[in-house]
Amino acid sequence: MKLFSFFATALLALIPCWSNAAEKGDFVSLFNGKDLTGWRMGPDQSWAVENGVITLKRANYDAKEHNLDYLWAEQPYGNFIVELEVRFEEKANSGIYLRTSDTKNPVPTGIEVQVINSYGNPGLHVRSTAGAIYDCKMPSKNAVKPPGEWNKYQITCSGSRIQVVLNGEPVVDLDLDQWNEAGKNPNGTKNKFPVALKHFARRGHLGFQDHGQPVWYRNVRIKELE
Repeated sequence: MKLFSFFATALLALIPCWSNAAEKGDFVSLFNGKDLTGWRMGPDQSWAVENGVITLKRANYDAKEHNLDYLWAEQPYGNFIVELEVRFEEKANSGIYLRTSDTKNPVPTGIEVQVINSYGNPGLHVRSTAGAIYDCKMPSKNAVKPPGEWNKYQITCSGSRIQVVLNGEPVVDLDLDQWNEAGKNPNGTKNKFPVALKHFARRGHLGFQDHGQPVWYRNVRIKELE
């Protein structure tokens, strides 16, 4: 019986855990539904609140990266679970940035969870499938909803683990410690990062990308973990 218990415990240790850190408290809303209190914008002031929803607004949606104009939560976070809903149109490209250490230079200093219209695409891609860790790991499935519908992301950052659940489907479980070489993923493919993800900051800012295309966020809440 003791031997069986030992092997059972060992087997359970091998099963991926989608919430492997102790909870520190309850979920706290990061968006009050009225204004952008607790958030900061860049010089273009390209974000607004309309009908209780965070909205990217530009006079000209140019589909270009505006790296100084992301929307950032003022408080940095380390280990946490963030939940939010996002909606986009047919031509869409955005991202949820995690633990970003330099908000003026977010692309090489933050981890991006891809927000994009990949609905109906038969293949999976490390850059163009919703839920991917951009340029690092593609999701296990294409769980995104059609354009115009709300998608729910749940993202867990705990130590070296980044886990993404999209619309109730676990799609990414990534261990940053396996990304131990600059410009290269563990499977040998190249990525854009000049620093190995293993050495990325484990505490930084949460933000939404301004990629010059309409996107909407709501029900943003966070729970810090031990």
